[in-house]
Amino acid sequence: MSRAFVNEDQAAEQADQPVERRVSEQPNYVTARGLVQLQTHVAELQAQYSEQSALGDQADKQRQADIERDLRYFNQRLQSAQVVVPALSTDKVYIGSWVTFADESGAEQRVQLVGEDQADAASALINWGSPLGRALLGAQPGDEVLWKRPAGDQLIEVIRIEAEA
Repeated sequence: MSRAFVNEDQAAEQADQPVERRVSEQPNYVTARGLVQLQTHVAELQAQYSEQSALGDQADKQRQADIERDLRYFNQRLQSAQVVVPALSTDKVYIGSWVTFADESGAEQRVQLVGEDQADAASALINWGSPLGRALLGAQPGDEVLWKRPAGDQLIEVIRIEAEA
């Protein structure tokens, strides 16, 4: 059948559906704080959905569809969450560790390795599965590791490791 004969109502309805969020294939390791953030976010989305549903015909259908999509995604993330027991060790970088490292020019940065949904570069919370996270994971103080960046590889040295606070 030709595409010219597609039901226009059906095509318009599909156009209103939001694009599904892509679920990462890496294990969903989270810190205890990251798990609480996921739970809080799901509760907030459920409240927003209830508010929209209570409006009945007055509800913003696009907003409601967006909330439903986000609920599907974050509920799945919550179900697959694997809480990482905080490492008290400062001998090796684990998920949850705070790491201070220096680049080749000696400039230091301090970051914490966290789960994917908790990551926030502006707050120095780095996804453990990112190029920087993978470079640091398992490193020890004094180790030089290769950070494989899109802008070019960079050698960095682990200066200090602090346990999750």
